[in-house]
Amino acid sequence: MEYLFLIILLVFMIGMMFFQTRKAKQQQEERKNFWSNLAPGTEIVTIGGLIGKVVEVDEQYEEIVLDSEGTLLRFTFRAISREYVRPAYVSDDDVDENGNPIDHSADQQEAQPQQIETTVEETVTETDADNQAPTPKQ
Repeated sequence: MEYLFLIILLVFMIGMMFFQTRKAKQQQEERKNFWSNLAPGTEIVTIGGLIGKVVEVDEQYEEIVLDSEGTLLRFTFRAISREYVRPAYVSDDDVDENGNPIDHSADQQEAQPQQIETTVEETVTETDADNQAPTPKQ
C-alpha cells in the first residue's frame, strides 16, 4: 500500500514538471516570435515601464534602439516587455454612474423629427406667401 502511494505521488510530480517545462517553452517561443517581428515604428514598453518607438533592430546582437520623446536608447531584447497599446479615453460625460456607456443616438433621433417639422412649417408659410397674388390697387 505504501509503495502504491509513493508511485502515484512520483507520477504526479513528474507530470507537474512536464507541464511546467512545456508551458515555459511555449512562452519562450512566443517571446522569440515577438522579438523577431519587431520592426521600426512599433511602439513598445520595456520591463521598466519606458514607452518608446522602435528605431532600429539588431538581431545579431539581440539589441534594439528606441526613441522615447526624442531620446535614443539601446536595450537588449530581454528588456522588452510587450507592444504598447494606448487605452481608449472615455469622458465622464459619456458614461453613467455605473460606468456603462450612454447611448447618445437616442437623443439625436428625438431631436431630428422636431427639427424637420419646424422646417416644413416654415417652408409652407413661405410658399403660401409667395403664391398669393398681389391685389390690384384701385
